[in-house]
Amino acid sequence: MNWNPVHLVLNIGPLDALDVVLLLVISVLVFMIWRLVGHKECHYTDSPGHRIDGSLDALAGSTHGHPTEGNSIRLVSNAEYFEEVERAISSARKSVHFETFLWEDGETGSMVSEALMAAARRGLKVRVMGDASGTRKLCARSTANLRDAGCEVHRFHRIWKPMNFGRINIRDHRKILVIDGKLAIVGGHCITDQWLKDGPKLPRYRDISAVITGPVVAHIQSCFFEGWTEITGELFTDDATFPKLRPTGDSPAHVAFLKPDGCPSSVQVLHHLAIGYAKERIRIQNPYFLPDPSGVESLVNAAQRGVDVQIMIPALTATDSPLIARAGRYQFKRLLEGGVRLFEYQPTLLHQKILVVDGVWFGIGSSNFDDRSFEINKEITVGVADPAVAGQLEQIFEEDLAECREVTAADMQRRSVKDRLLDRFMYLFNEQF
Repeated sequence: MNWNPVHLVLNIGPLDALDVVLLLVISVLVFMIWRLVGHKECHYTDSPGHRIDGSLDALAGSTHGHPTEGNSIRLVSNAEYFEEVERAISSARKSVHFETFLWEDGETGSMVSEALMAAARRGLKVRVMGDASGTRKLCARSTANLRDAGCEVHRFHRIWKPMNFGRINIRDHRKILVIDGKLAIVGGHCITDQWLKDGPKLPRYRDISAVITGPVVAHIQSCFFEGWTEITGELFTDDATFPKLRPTGDSPAHVAFLKPDGCPSSVQVLHHLAIGYAKERIRIQNPYFLPDPSGVESLVNAAQRGVDVQIMIPALTATDSPLIARAGRYQFKRLLEGGVRLFEYQPTLLHQKILVVDGVWFGIGSSNFDDRSFEINKEITVGVADPAVAGQLEQIFEEDLAECREVTAADMQRRSVKDRLLDRFMYLFNEQF
């Protein structure tokens, strides 16, 4: 068959009224979906006069929460996390609430599943929520086993549900375990074997989570409740879910997790405000460091007012997401020129999401330093004013520096045109990584 593309184009003809109406309807739908999932970005460049540990009411209040006194925080690293999870679930007497993003079949998945199923068989209320995208490698048999044992299992934003239309891109990235409403574990650990043992490409991933007791656990329980209610409609009204909590330590703490419609997310605001409060030093460890221009400006402003800003990320050879790493490097030149120091951790994926300010306050949780975490995903960050634990995190940072390579402005200058163009191209998709 012979045809002429020019003839074909010329014979399409003008759009009729129905075509115009259809295009208008599609445009309106696209705009409505964009408005539904879009959020304002946080732009904060000031530096409050007070130190961060003296401004917890303002810091927490600006992130839709309030600080609670009398909490106890303990860090757990690497494979120790899974031992802690097993112990916590086995100690439960009334309820187990577990929320995670990435969960795959394997030794680690079986370990956590067995603990959850054992709790359900003891007659406990076991609620399990996993992101539909992050748990796609958890086979149907594994999910069925959990349900057969008595666990309530739900997936966040399944693609085939009509009610999720326009919201599929919003992922539940939180990692939370709450036991009896009294103990919580929050951090970056995922339920895959890469966090438990060495893999074929990289050694066991490096991560840190926090074991928390005290009144702030009620706020972490509220965070779980927010996601669970969105998916199931169930309301928690019993004292067993929200028991009266007594002080267990001396640490003031607060939780950021809300993403109000039309406002910057509380997690993003918390990171920007904490950086703004810094007077002496900032230490960040984050696996997917992909700051937008406002984030870059916040960090550079801190460095230029004399704050020692040091950021640690995985090396290109140690990341599990080289595209994100490429995109993040697009901002390196501006950061380095502004006085920020960057370090690449060489041995394996550095997955902890840590922000320490002036050695007196720290944030720990699930949030990456990128637009997806700050503007799209469901995240959680627990902020704590505790110089002892903040000091531990700073010490961990110092120890990890021994296995890092510092990135310099000369390194950026030596990069090939191809690499620079690739970085710039990947950065175009920074909100979706």
